[in-house]
Amino acid sequence: MFGQFDLSVIRDALPYLFAQGMVFTLTLTALAASGGLVLGTGLALLRLSGVPGLTHAAKLYVELMRALPLVLVIFWFYFLVPYLGAWAIGSDTPIQVGAFASALITFTLFEAAYFSEIVRAGIQSIPEGQGAAARALGMSPAQAMRLVVLPQAMRNMLPLLLTQTIVLFQDTSLVYVLSLTDFLGAASKVAQRDGRLVEMYLFAALVYFAICFAASLLVRRLQARTAIVR
Repeated sequence: MFGQFDLSVIRDALPYLFAQGMVFTLTLTALAASGGLVLGTGLALLRLSGVPGLTHAAKLYVELMRALPLVLVIFWFYFLVPYLGAWAIGSDTPIQVGAFASALITFTLFEAAYFSEIVRAGIQSIPEGQGAAARALGMSPAQAMRLVVLPQAMRNMLPLLLTQTIVLFQDTSLVYVLSLTDFLGAASKVAQRDGRLVEMYLFAALVYFAICFAASLLVRRLQARTAIVR
């Protein structure tokens, strides 16, 4: 098998793999991570708000998302939500969401559940005296959270946020179920077209490993530096 290993297939496919596949993967990762962090922060604040209805609703959402397989959520949103949307607005035809929009919204909603737990833990790691001191200076609870607590919590939770983003980068390969061309999808198309499955899938695995390993090393260095600062 390895005696017939053809590197020229990988070389010829590099422009397609990176200019289209990797760009798509990185774009989806960045957008979903940004949206997930914003929504996750809101969920974390709701869980810490102390308002029973809001706290329980946010907790239910987080537990539900964390209990479902991501690929199931992708299928559910792509195939079911257009019909639910049509039913909600009284339309006879399903709402056209689109494969990329479906993937982006699904990853954002799914990752928000994980980001919310990281943000909640980061906020709870800050001594309560910090918020109390800010309120004693005349800040409102919202100002104290935004200007005093969250900036300090961000330093504590940044390594975990980046680690979860690495996991998200790996999970984007699941968009193949929607026939989207991410990096793995591009490698798969080339492999099936040229009949070189070993070369393309091995190369894709090496690229994912190299990127995730390098990112993990950077996270470890960042974690060490923030630990020294404390």
